[in-house]
Amino acid sequence: MLVSKLPNVGTTIFTQMSQLALETGAINLSQGFPDFDGPQALREAVARHVMEGRNQYSPMTGLPILRQQVAAKIARSYGVQRDADSEITITPGATEAIFCAVQALIRPGDEAIVLDPCYDSYEPSVELAGGRCVHVPLALPDFAVDWQRLSDAISPRTRLIFLNSPHNPSGALLTRADLDKLAELIRGRDIHVISDEVYEHLIYDGARHASVLAHDELYQRAFVVSSFGKTYHVTGWKTGYVVAPPALTAELRKIHQYVNFCGVTPLQFALADFMAAHPEHVEELPAFYQAKRDLFCDLLAGSRFTFTRAPGTYFQLADYSAIRPDLDDVAMAEWLTREHGVAAIPVSVFYQSAPEDMRLVRFCFAKREETLRQAAEKLCAV
Repeated sequence: MLVSKLPNVGTTIFTQMSQLALETGAINLSQGFPDFDGPQALREAVARHVMEGRNQYSPMTGLPILRQQVAAKIARSYGVQRDADSEITITPGATEAIFCAVQALIRPGDEAIVLDPCYDSYEPSVELAGGRCVHVPLALPDFAVDWQRLSDAISPRTRLIFLNSPHNPSGALLTRADLDKLAELIRGRDIHVISDEVYEHLIYDGARHASVLAHDELYQRAFVVSSFGKTYHVTGWKTGYVVAPPALTAELRKIHQYVNFCGVTPLQFALADFMAAHPEHVEELPAFYQAKRDLFCDLLAGSRFTFTRAPGTYFQLADYSAIRPDLDDVAMAEWLTREHGVAAIPVSVFYQSAPEDMRLVRFCFAKREETLRQAAEKLCAV
């Protein structure tokens, strides 16, 4: 009889809610993907490269021209030079990058600290490596790091701390001062960092992303992960990358080559072409998504939901305490989907142990204006 390595893991809430939305015909604001296509020039480039025969394996580390474009984007965005050959690896999605980084770092008995609420792939990756996660809740209501609790959670077995900024599900941002505090906290300790920065270009109201890529001290012990899917509206392409110092990159690649070996070749060629021709795309993203956030929030102003506008990501949290305080958030998400035709994600699923009085759901606003208006109309009627 097979004994599960992940006995507490089932189908993710994201799959469940998207399936429920499909079954009920609800508007799907649950799973984080756009309902619009990526840039036409990018899609045309894929077709061109497929038809031109670029359909065989790419190098294990990723196409050199794409790694070079990533290095150029990092230099433009953060003013630092990261070597395309020895520090940048293209992966089939950010989740695979995170998994490989964890396998490179964690040994049986090691501990990894996650900041709750956190993305659901972190803990299974640690458990499969023989480690265990220590959960440290972020401070409410603004989902800030509680530095005293984080410090108290560090033990001689701590080998890894996960960061996620902009933060899923809250949209909260880490600052340069936060990165400085973390660097001070782990200085002189054998602790590494995985910095999940897949929403790095989705930051609003004039704020700037504080990337570990631009923090020289933290970067020396970090894997920094990002996503072409999030940046270029093509989540189904499952293409991402990880940036790390040469010694860490070498260890990650040892594992990556036996998990996926390489990313999808024509997609890499297309991304390299588009990044070279349209470097302005990432600079325009904040305004593009802020307009969607503001439209959605303006439309929800007449509802009984309460919220603070998300500073980053393409997710908006909403408190439903004035609507159905008798329902926990999982029941509320199902009720909204079945009875009011809008699917959301309950925030408690991002926690090991969520506050009992939490009444938050997460909506994705990476949608066409028509979709957001239709969803908001339904939500205002709740």
